[in-house]
Amino acid sequence: QVRLVESGGGLVQPGGSLRLSCAASGFTFSNSVASWFRQAPGKERELVARIITPSGGTTYADSVKGRFTISRDNARNTMFLQMNSLKPEDTAMYYCHGRNSASWSAYWGQGTQVIVSS
Repeated sequence: QVRLVESGGGLVQPGGSLRLSCAASGFTFSNSVASWFRQAPGKERELVARIITPSGGTTYADSVKGRFTISRDNARNTMFLQMNSLKPEDTAMYYCHGRNSASWSAYWGQGTQVIVSS
């Protein structure tokens, strides 16, 4: 059974930082396309950042470039999203998504809430 479990969300003031984690079981990030998506109330889910393993290539939404960094630790089978200089418009539910590069099977985590507010 595949599980992707996000953690690290919370309430933070504008300008602050958070680090989200996505721990996988039954799925390996070592040969995958792994992404963070977010969905704000009343809006569609959008891609925030993507990392391709093993090449390490990354993609970011224009709205987070220079502020967010996606990474993964293959030994811990965990993906991260370091979020700096957070803005109120970053408030959303953040979801981990993993797609196996061989089988194209894809999975979602349950989400972690990020609220940026003073």
